[in-house]
Amino acid sequence: MPLTEAERDRLTPRQRAVLECALELLVAGGERALTTAGLARAASCSKESLYKWFGDRDGLLAAMIAHQASKVRGFSDMGETMDRERFRAHLLGFARDLLEVLAGDVSLALNRLAIGQASREESPLGRLLVAQGRRRIDRSAKALLEAGRKAGLINFSDLDDAYRTLYGLIVRDLHVRMLLGEGGLRRPEAFARQAEQAVEQFFVLFGVREMAGE
Repeated sequence: MPLTEAERDRLTPRQRAVLECALELLVAGGERALTTAGLARAASCSKESLYKWFGDRDGLLAAMIAHQASKVRGFSDMGETMDRERFRAHLLGFARDLLEVLAGDVSLALNRLAIGQASREESPLGRLLVAQGRRRIDRSAKALLEAGRKAGLINFSDLDDAYRTLYGLIVRDLHVRMLLGEGGLRRPEAFARQAEQAVEQFFVLFGVREMAGE
């Protein structure tokens, strides 16, 4: 049985290390390389531990995807004072993390596998990528946008539309080009510039201008 989201958020360092090992196997050898026996050998743990920690194969895949998605820093509204500088820093962190994760070998391998299996009804990978990857990232980013609106820093009439705009400004067509194998795109310095530009453009579209004298 797949783990609940709360259980995945409470994974130990050892369990996270095993998930990293599973992701490395997936990148190196594709889905066929990701067997319980192979992962147990590579991660120096027992198959019984894998079943106890992650459940069945779908549970392992879900945990791997959620672990990968967790590399995009999340946001939880803890009631902190949100000024423009702090809000902008959160947006930049999200944008840089998103670009770096999407450009990584693991994410590209997962997405290519899911695309290749899209016509197979029994394949869970695409569904898991959406549920455990994209939606987890979406929820956190939308919470950040709501905090910005609550603080009077941005304004929008539709949260989903504002978030889709932010995501589009950050990612553009970069992910598609990387999935197609276009070289020379995975440069951290370029991601930093793209993140800065995306956030500035987002403020142009949704930012609330400060009144003179305030």
